[in-house]
Amino acid sequence: MAKLFSTVGWLAGGLGVLLALAAAVGRLAGLYWIANYQAGTLLLAGMALMLVGCLGLLSALLLSGGTRGR
Repeated sequence: MAKLFSTVGWLAGGLGVLLALAAAVGRLAGLYWIANYQAGTLLLAGMALMLVGCLGLLSALLLSGGTRGR
């Protein structure tokens, strides 16, 4: 299960970074609409994917039982 959460976390985080970067570059280029979506909507979707990625990696870390330092 930890492996699944880790994989989902990395994929969602990577896609989120790419989507947010594409929205930011498009907006800086002066585009308000990218592929029939507003640039702000794409940025928000990218941030949401990055949040899912963070939660997936956190869940994988907690499920792996790695409690070093205690």
